[in-house]
Amino acid sequence: MTWQEIQAAEKENRHEIILAGKEISNRINETGLDTHLFTLTNLNYLDIHETSLKNLPDEIHKLINLQTLVLHSNKLEEITDKIVHLTKLKVLDLSRNCLKTIPDEISKLPQLVSINASSNQLETFPKLSQNSKLSVVEVSNNKLTNFPDVCYPDMSNLSEIRCSGNEITSIPDTIGCLSALKVFLLNSNKVQIIPGELADCSKLKELNLKENPISDRRLGKLISQGHAKQVLDYVKQNCERSTNGKASAKKGKKTPGKIDIVECVPECMYRINVQHFPDDCFKIVVTDNVKKVRPYLIACLVLNIQFSEETFKKFIQLQTKLHDTVCEKRNAATIATHDAGKLGNGDLTYTAVAPNDLRIKPLNRQQEFTGAQLFKKLQAEAEALRKEKKRNVYSGIHKYLYLLEGKPQYPCLLNSSNEVISFPPITNSDISKMTVDTTTLLIEVTGTSSQGICKKVADTLLKEMSLIFGTLTIQQMKNTDIEGNLKSVYPSRTDLVFEDSTVLVERE
Repeated sequence: MTWQEIQAAEKENRHEIILAGKEISNRINETGLDTHLFTLTNLNYLDIHETSLKNLPDEIHKLINLQTLVLHSNKLEEITDKIVHLTKLKVLDLSRNCLKTIPDEISKLPQLVSINASSNQLETFPKLSQNSKLSVVEVSNNKLTNFPDVCYPDMSNLSEIRCSGNEITSIPDTIGCLSALKVFLLNSNKVQIIPGELADCSKLKELNLKENPISDRRLGKLISQGHAKQVLDYVKQNCERSTNGKASAKKGKKTPGKIDIVECVPECMYRINVQHFPDDCFKIVVTDNVKKVRPYLIACLVLNIQFSEETFKKFIQLQTKLHDTVCEKRNAATIATHDAGKLGNGDLTYTAVAPNDLRIKPLNRQQEFTGAQLFKKLQAEAEALRKEKKRNVYSGIHKYLYLLEGKPQYPCLLNSSNEVISFPPITNSDISKMTVDTTTLLIEVTGTSSQGICKKVADTLLKEMSLIFGTLTIQQMKNTDIEGNLKSVYPSRTDLVFEDSTVLVERE
């Protein structure tokens, strides 16, 4: 029997279809994916996510007008090589599956603009030399040992390469030919040598090479501070190029006319001071029902912070960057920040309620909504914007709606007046909105995977904040159950432990 979603799409001659959630997953387990789907040859957008789908049927080749294929968060173990027939395909999302390989035929997709294969088990990746329109390659959190084969002069549109969390040992010297490269994330790999050609990527603005065993200790210190321009300046002046045989400057030996950048960077110029949880400070009470929805939360206070217009802008940009990187586009965790001075007195409560019972005045909106109303409104806005801009993907907070789709309860953080101040992973409340005048900041990180991931995200955020503000004063916060039993404290002595010595952490 044909699925009702497919029948509706066929009857209304829709050009897109989304199949997701527990019910779809149960149908796939019982009878497999309804192959009538592949008769909808007018489809240009197909999204199947958060299901038990293990294999993509060969019939996919019939969807010849498909431009966007979203298959994230399934159980996919292989991708059929019939995908080669999708000659109009622009966006391919295979993230958060169980893939060990991707067929080489993907290199024959002439219109491909973006491929996301992050959070799989890939040990190899296809050569993409023929995909000249490619703009984004995302393969973070896999088992790759070799850098993706994408460094060719014809790749004049390639602006983002994200390879964090692999076992890559080297960067090809041909990377310098990627004239459009703006974002390059290769943190948490096994790279020791940075080729001088990396400095030829003149548009590179976002660079992360942290947590690699860099053999040049001076370069390693610069990398740990996260300032792309200083890193690239050092690479340009000191790192070896294969093309002209120019050797690296020897340690301690200065070349006339050059500035040794590292000599100007004192160690521990950035500090984080951690204060104990005082007896009169509010805590977060975690209820049992949220454990089935979004179970993990950690929080802390940043005291006596002083924003300028510039640092406030950098802080907001930092959260956006971390949501795309260490938070894995909010799949692993979500950051929320609040003006603690607007929270009132009394403890906070982290709980879960039915979509119609949650009431929130979302950030930068004047009207109050139930969770169900807000979800529906955001869906409508996303669809209208997508059509207006003639895009095949959603943007802003709209692209995170799938994380709540079909959920019987929504997580939320309440103040002592039982007002919702946070609705993760979507939005904060306007009640606790931060401004440039905020002086005490509540940082909240929630997630579905583990408390450890939440702590890693918070550690990264606080370290990056110290690079913006110079010195941070952090006050611990406690989580308890409803009976008052202590569950966790952040940051504890095992948190904020950094491999490099750039940031000095002082504790009471």
